[in-house]
Amino acid sequence: MKAFEPEQFVNAQVKKMQEIIGKEKALIAVSGGVDSSTCAVLTHKAIGNNLVCVMLDDAFMREGEPERVAQLLGQPPLNLPMRVVNVRSRFLRALRGLRDAEEKRKAFRETFYKVLGETAKKENCRLLVQGTILADIQETTGGIKTQHNVLEQMGINPLEKFGFKIVEPLASLYKEQVRMVARYLGIPKEISERQPFPGPGLSVRVVGRIKSDKLQTLKKATAIAEAKLAQHKPSQYFAVIMDNVETPQNRSRRHIQETVARSLNVPARNVAVKIFLDKATGIKGGRRIYGDVACVKVQEANGRIYRPSIKMLEALQTKIVTENPSFTRVFYAVNEKERKQPYVIALRAIQTVDFLTAEVSNIPWVTLGEIADEILKKCPKVACVCYDVTPKPPATVEME
Repeated sequence: MKAFEPEQFVNAQVKKMQEIIGKEKALIAVSGGVDSSTCAVLTHKAIGNNLVCVMLDDAFMREGEPERVAQLLGQPPLNLPMRVVNVRSRFLRALRGLRDAEEKRKAFRETFYKVLGETAKKENCRLLVQGTILADIQETTGGIKTQHNVLEQMGINPLEKFGFKIVEPLASLYKEQVRMVARYLGIPKEISERQPFPGPGLSVRVVGRIKSDKLQTLKKATAIAEAKLAQHKPSQYFAVIMDNVETPQNRSRRHIQETVARSLNVPARNVAVKIFLDKATGIKGGRRIYGDVACVKVQEANGRIYRPSIKMLEALQTKIVTENPSFTRVFYAVNEKERKQPYVIALRAIQTVDFLTAEVSNIPWVTLGEIADEILKKCPKVACVCYDVTPKPPATVEME
């Protein structure tokens, strides 16, 4: 296979976009992620100030992120014509009360494109440029999960529905190729090497219903987790939040408890298994499914949480999921509070090349313990902090 040449790609795409867009104005929504930012810089190179760049502050970005990203992209060397549009209340209303992951993604997509359609009309833009990449298209058309930026490939006519045509210059690339293009274009490392962040933002990391205090708790936990996980350089790393509510009946609990005891060579009485009411997305047979989520806790005789190697936990997860097909994800408890609180935080760190498959990162227990301690201290509504020990498949990278 011929090696990918970013210079060749950029020259070809600039020429192609100049032909497609001509002297028209085009709109792009920039999130600060490597895909949309690379797409914006590439398009700006092709059509200059005929590109209108907006950042939608949709309530689901990290603390202070909209302003920080807009400033970074708007200053030299990129000088993109950035503006931040506050649409927080509109997105929160659209997703209020929704529990199902696909419903939330579709509601986000509908709101996202309605807002962009209105913005395009105001700016007299008939074209929308977006940073859709090949993995987005493959996962959506393959039925794994609905990426909010995949429209035409799913039979949705954006001109008819939202009032604009779509241009997707990165649609033939995988993530690492996009990073190569970003480096070639001189995009700062804060963006070119930035870990992926989902288009719907933290809305897909709030498992189940979105509530104000739940979202704010996740934002605090996210800042703590990302600051400490970054040093180990996983391909992607983040925190998710779930309601600390167990399913009332599940026959698998006892079986999982016995599996854990045998696998880790510990007494069954030292093993606690929690099965959450909310489910998470996974992949089985190449298709997306909703599966049960188990959280395992093993205590030593002194009451401390037992800390086996991450490889042992990944092997344990394989046994649990194989023997209990309704499960797509296994967490392992890192630390918890004595008093019951409404939420559970799970840490996720994975190693991958193409994001189509992923392994669990071997994060040291010292780091996991430090993260858990700080989250429990600074997030009073969190009962427990866990580590997600599930690769992809059977889990997806994101929880929803």
